[in-house]
Amino acid sequence: MTWVIAFGLGLVLGSFVNVLIHRLPRMVMAELKADQSQPRYDLSWPASHCPHCQNTLKWQHNIPLLSFIGLKGRCGFCQQAISPLYPWIEFVTGLTWVACAWHWGFNATALCWALFATTLLALAVIDWQTTLLPDDLTQALVWGGLIASAMQWLPIGLDQSVWGAVTGYGVLWLVATVFQHLTGKQGMGAGDFKLLAGLGTWLGPLALIPLLILASLSGAIFGLTLKFTHRLSADGYVPFGPFLAAAGLLIAVVGTAPITAWMGLSFAA
Repeated sequence: MTWVIAFGLGLVLGSFVNVLIHRLPRMVMAELKADQSQPRYDLSWPASHCPHCQNTLKWQHNIPLLSFIGLKGRCGFCQQAISPLYPWIEFVTGLTWVACAWHWGFNATALCWALFATTLLALAVIDWQTTLLPDDLTQALVWGGLIASAMQWLPIGLDQSVWGAVTGYGVLWLVATVFQHLTGKQGMGAGDFKLLAGLGTWLGPLALIPLLILASLSGAIFGLTLKFTHRLSADGYVPFGPFLAAAGLLIAVVGTAPITAWMGLSFAA
Protein backbone atom coordinates (compact mmCIF):
# COMPACT_ATOMS: atom_id res chain seq x y z
CA MET A 1 0.00 0.00 0.00
CA THR A 2 2.90 2.34 0.79
CA TRP A 3 4.31 1.92 -2.71
CA VAL A 4 0.90 2.62 -4.26
CA ILE A 5 0.66 5.88 -2.30
CA ALA A 6 4.22 6.78 -3.30
CA PHE A 7 3.47 6.08 -6.97
CA GLY A 8 0.29 8.17 -6.79
CA LEU A 9 2.12 11.09 -5.20
CA GLY A 10 4.83 10.77 -7.84
CA LEU A 11 2.26 10.88 -10.64
CA VAL A 12 0.75 14.07 -9.21
CA LEU A 13 4.17 15.69 -8.85
CA GLY A 14 5.05 14.48 -12.33
CA SER A 15 2.01 16.29 -13.67
CA PHE A 16 3.23 19.43 -11.92
CA VAL A 17 6.70 18.90 -13.40
CA ASN A 18 5.08 18.99 -16.84
CA VAL A 19 3.60 22.37 -15.94
CA LEU A 20 7.03 23.62 -14.84
CA ILE A 21 8.69 22.34 -18.02
CA HIS A 22 6.10 24.02 -20.23
CA ARG A 23 5.59 27.30 -18.39
CA LEU A 24 8.71 28.27 -16.44
CA PRO A 25 10.90 29.00 -19.51
CA ARG A 26 8.17 31.21 -20.97
CA MET A 27 7.85 33.02 -17.66
CA VAL A 28 11.62 33.59 -17.56
CA MET A 29 11.64 34.99 -21.09
CA ALA A 30 8.67 37.23 -20.30
CA GLU A 31 10.54 38.62 -17.26
CA LEU A 32 13.60 39.32 -19.39
CA LYS A 33 11.50 41.25 -21.90
CA ALA A 34 9.72 43.11 -19.07
CA ASP A 35 6.70 43.69 -21.30
CA GLN A 36 3.83 44.69 -19.01
CA SER A 37 1.34 44.73 -21.89
CA GLN A 38 1.35 40.93 -22.18
CA PRO A 39 -1.55 39.02 -20.55
CA ARG A 40 -1.00 37.22 -17.29
CA TYR A 41 0.98 34.01 -17.65
CA ASP A 42 2.20 31.97 -14.68
CA LEU A 43 1.99 28.48 -13.22
CA SER A 44 -1.72 28.76 -12.47
CA TRP A 45 -3.00 30.96 -15.30
CA PRO A 46 -4.24 30.42 -17.94
CA ALA A 47 -5.89 27.12 -17.10
CA SER A 48 -4.50 23.98 -18.71
CA HIS A 49 -5.44 23.90 -22.36
CA CYS A 50 -4.65 22.17 -25.63
CA PRO A 51 -1.73 23.92 -27.40
CA HIS A 52 -3.36 23.19 -30.77
CA CYS A 53 -7.03 24.15 -30.41
CA GLN A 54 -6.65 26.24 -27.19
CA ASN A 55 -9.68 24.59 -25.56
CA THR A 56 -9.53 24.49 -21.75
CA LEU A 57 -9.07 20.93 -20.55
CA LYS A 58 -11.76 19.25 -18.47
CA TRP A 59 -10.85 17.90 -15.04
CA GLN A 60 -10.80 14.33 -16.33
CA HIS A 61 -8.25 15.34 -18.97
CA ASN A 62 -5.78 16.28 -16.22
CA ILE A 63 -5.63 12.94 -14.40
CA PRO A 64 -1.95 11.95 -14.51
CA LEU A 65 -1.13 9.09 -16.91
CA LEU A 66 -4.70 7.71 -16.92
CA SER A 67 -6.09 10.58 -19.00
CA PHE A 68 -3.43 10.00 -21.67
CA ILE A 69 -4.33 6.32 -21.80
CA GLY A 70 -8.08 7.04 -21.82
CA LEU A 71 -7.75 9.61 -24.61
CA LYS A 72 -5.45 7.27 -26.57
CA GLY A 73 -2.81 9.96 -26.73
CA ARG A 74 -5.00 12.54 -28.46
CA CYS A 75 -6.73 15.79 -27.46
CA GLY A 76 -10.32 15.23 -26.39
CA PHE A 77 -11.43 18.19 -28.53
CA CYS A 78 -9.38 18.43 -31.72
CA GLN A 79 -7.87 14.90 -31.75
CA GLN A 80 -4.35 16.25 -32.26
CA ALA A 81 -1.63 13.99 -30.83
CA ILE A 82 -0.50 14.72 -27.26
CA SER A 83 3.26 14.73 -26.75
CA PRO A 84 4.38 11.40 -25.21
CA LEU A 85 6.75 13.42 -23.02
CA TYR A 86 3.83 14.22 -20.68
CA PRO A 87 3.01 10.64 -19.63
CA TRP A 88 6.68 9.66 -19.59
CA ILE A 89 7.51 12.47 -17.15
CA GLU A 90 4.61 11.40 -14.92
CA PHE A 91 5.55 7.71 -15.09
CA VAL A 92 9.25 8.29 -14.39
CA THR A 93 8.43 10.59 -11.47
CA GLY A 94 6.04 7.98 -10.08
CA LEU A 95 8.73 5.29 -10.28
CA THR A 96 11.23 7.65 -8.65
CA TRP A 97 8.95 8.16 -5.66
CA VAL A 98 8.40 4.41 -5.37
CA ALA A 99 12.18 3.85 -5.45
CA CYS A 100 12.72 6.42 -2.70
CA ALA A 101 9.98 4.87 -0.54
CA TRP A 102 11.46 1.41 -1.09
CA HIS A 103 15.00 2.52 -0.24
CA TRP A 104 14.36 4.86 2.72
CA GLY A 105 10.86 3.94 3.84
CA PHE A 106 7.87 6.26 4.06
CA ASN A 107 9.56 9.08 5.97
CA ALA A 108 11.01 12.59 5.71
CA THR A 109 14.31 11.39 4.25
CA ALA A 110 12.56 9.58 1.41
CA LEU A 111 10.41 12.65 0.78
CA CYS A 112 13.51 14.86 0.59
CA TRP A 113 15.29 12.64 -1.93
CA ALA A 114 12.12 12.21 -3.99
CA LEU A 115 11.77 15.99 -4.23
CA PHE A 116 15.49 16.26 -5.03
CA ALA A 117 15.17 13.82 -7.94
CA THR A 118 11.93 15.42 -9.16
CA THR A 119 13.54 18.87 -9.22
CA LEU A 120 16.55 17.54 -11.14
CA LEU A 121 14.25 15.91 -13.68
CA ALA A 122 12.48 19.22 -14.30
CA LEU A 123 15.77 21.12 -14.58
CA ALA A 124 17.31 18.56 -16.95
CA VAL A 125 14.37 18.59 -19.37
CA ILE A 126 14.02 22.39 -19.29
CA ASP A 127 17.74 22.88 -19.93
CA TRP A 128 17.75 20.34 -22.76
CA GLN A 129 14.77 21.96 -24.47
CA THR A 130 15.56 25.63 -23.88
CA THR A 131 19.15 25.93 -22.49
CA LEU A 132 17.63 27.63 -19.44
CA LEU A 133 18.00 26.66 -15.78
CA PRO A 134 15.36 28.78 -13.99
CA ASP A 135 16.37 30.37 -10.69
CA ASP A 136 13.04 29.27 -9.19
CA LEU A 137 14.24 25.65 -9.36
CA THR A 138 17.98 26.00 -8.76
CA GLN A 139 17.40 28.20 -5.71
CA ALA A 140 14.77 25.79 -4.43
CA LEU A 141 17.37 23.02 -4.76
CA VAL A 142 19.90 25.02 -2.73
CA TRP A 143 17.50 26.01 0.03
CA GLY A 144 15.93 22.56 0.12
CA GLY A 145 19.33 20.96 0.65
CA LEU A 146 20.28 23.41 3.39
CA ILE A 147 16.99 22.88 5.23
CA ALA A 148 17.14 19.09 4.85
CA SER A 149 20.71 18.94 6.18
CA ALA A 150 19.85 21.28 9.07
CA MET A 151 16.96 18.94 9.98
CA GLN A 152 19.37 15.96 9.79
CA TRP A 153 17.42 14.33 6.98
CA LEU A 154 20.58 14.01 4.85
CA PRO A 155 23.76 11.99 5.48
CA ILE A 156 25.80 15.22 5.62
CA GLY A 157 25.71 17.99 8.20
CA LEU A 158 24.79 21.62 7.65
CA ASP A 159 28.46 22.67 7.51
CA GLN A 160 29.14 20.22 4.66
CA SER A 161 26.00 21.37 2.91
CA VAL A 162 27.07 25.01 3.06
CA TRP A 163 30.58 24.21 1.83
CA GLY A 164 29.08 22.11 -0.93
CA ALA A 165 27.07 25.09 -2.15
CA VAL A 166 30.04 27.47 -1.98
CA THR A 167 32.40 25.01 -3.68
CA GLY A 168 29.90 24.03 -6.36
CA TYR A 169 29.22 27.59 -7.42
CA GLY A 170 32.83 28.71 -7.11
CA VAL A 171 34.39 25.86 -9.10
CA LEU A 172 32.18 26.26 -12.16
CA TRP A 173 32.36 30.05 -11.99
CA LEU A 174 36.16 29.85 -12.01
CA VAL A 175 36.23 27.35 -14.90
CA ALA A 176 33.80 29.42 -16.96
CA THR A 177 35.67 32.66 -16.26
CA VAL A 178 39.04 31.19 -17.30
CA PHE A 179 37.51 29.62 -20.41
CA GLN A 180 35.89 32.90 -21.45
CA HIS A 181 39.13 34.80 -20.83
CA LEU A 182 41.16 32.37 -22.95
CA THR A 183 38.70 31.87 -25.81
CA GLY A 184 36.47 34.93 -25.75
CA LYS A 185 33.47 32.59 -25.71
CA GLN A 186 30.95 31.79 -23.00
CA GLY A 187 31.30 28.09 -22.20
CA MET A 188 28.39 27.81 -19.76
CA GLY A 189 25.78 29.98 -18.13
CA ALA A 190 25.30 31.01 -14.51
CA GLY A 191 22.46 28.50 -14.24
CA ASP A 192 25.04 25.70 -14.31
CA PHE A 193 26.89 27.33 -11.38
CA LYS A 194 23.67 27.46 -9.37
CA LEU A 195 22.75 23.89 -10.26
CA LEU A 196 26.10 22.58 -9.05
CA ALA A 197 25.73 24.69 -5.90
CA GLY A 198 22.37 23.00 -5.34
CA LEU A 199 23.88 19.56 -5.88
CA GLY A 200 26.64 20.47 -3.44
CA THR A 201 24.13 21.24 -0.68
CA TRP A 202 22.69 17.73 -1.00
CA LEU A 203 25.84 15.71 -1.68
CA GLY A 204 28.61 17.70 0.04
CA PRO A 205 31.86 19.15 -1.37
CA LEU A 206 33.67 15.80 -1.67
CA ALA A 207 31.10 14.61 -4.21
CA LEU A 208 31.65 17.50 -6.60
CA ILE A 209 34.91 16.42 -8.26
CA PRO A 210 33.67 12.93 -9.23
CA LEU A 211 30.36 14.52 -10.17
CA LEU A 212 32.06 16.96 -12.54
CA ILE A 213 34.20 14.20 -14.03
CA LEU A 214 31.14 12.04 -14.71
CA ALA A 215 29.14 14.94 -16.12
CA SER A 216 31.99 16.15 -18.33
CA LEU A 217 32.78 12.71 -19.72
CA SER A 218 29.16 11.80 -20.41
CA GLY A 219 28.50 15.22 -21.93
CA ALA A 220 31.57 14.98 -24.16
CA ILE A 221 30.68 11.48 -25.34
CA PHE A 222 27.11 12.49 -26.04
CA GLY A 223 28.20 15.66 -27.86
CA LEU A 224 30.65 13.72 -30.04
CA THR A 225 27.94 11.19 -30.82
CA LEU A 226 25.63 13.97 -31.95
CA LYS A 227 28.41 15.46 -34.05
CA PHE A 228 29.35 12.25 -35.84
CA THR A 229 25.69 11.42 -36.49
CA HIS A 230 25.12 14.95 -37.83
CA ARG A 231 22.51 15.77 -35.21
CA LEU A 232 24.45 18.48 -33.39
CA SER A 233 22.84 21.92 -33.42
CA ALA A 234 24.26 24.59 -35.72
CA ASP A 235 25.98 26.43 -32.85
CA GLY A 236 27.47 23.18 -31.53
CA TYR A 237 26.06 23.81 -28.04
CA VAL A 238 25.11 20.91 -25.79
CA PRO A 239 23.44 21.86 -22.49
CA PHE A 240 25.51 20.81 -19.47
CA GLY A 241 22.65 20.81 -16.96
CA PRO A 242 21.21 17.39 -17.87
CA PHE A 243 24.60 15.75 -17.39
CA LEU A 244 25.16 17.49 -14.05
CA ALA A 245 21.71 16.32 -12.95
CA ALA A 246 22.30 12.73 -14.09
CA ALA A 247 25.70 12.55 -12.39
CA GLY A 248 24.21 14.02 -9.21
CA LEU A 249 21.45 11.41 -9.19
CA LEU A 250 23.97 8.61 -9.72
CA ILE A 251 26.11 9.76 -6.79
CA ALA A 252 23.01 10.21 -4.62
CA VAL A 253 22.02 6.59 -5.30
CA VAL A 254 25.43 4.88 -5.30
CA GLY A 255 27.27 7.14 -2.85
CA THR A 256 30.40 9.26 -3.14
CA ALA A 257 32.85 6.70 -1.77
CA PRO A 258 32.13 3.89 -4.29
CA ILE A 259 32.31 6.35 -7.22
CA THR A 260 35.59 7.89 -6.09
CA ALA A 261 37.06 4.45 -5.37
CA TRP A 262 36.09 3.30 -8.85
CA MET A 263 37.79 6.39 -10.28
CA GLY A 264 40.90 5.81 -8.18
CA LEU A 265 40.52 9.09 -6.31
CA SER A 266 42.10 8.82 -2.87
CA PHE A 267 40.75 11.98 -1.27
CA ALA A 268 37.19 10.71 -0.68
CA ALA A 269 36.10 10.33 2.90
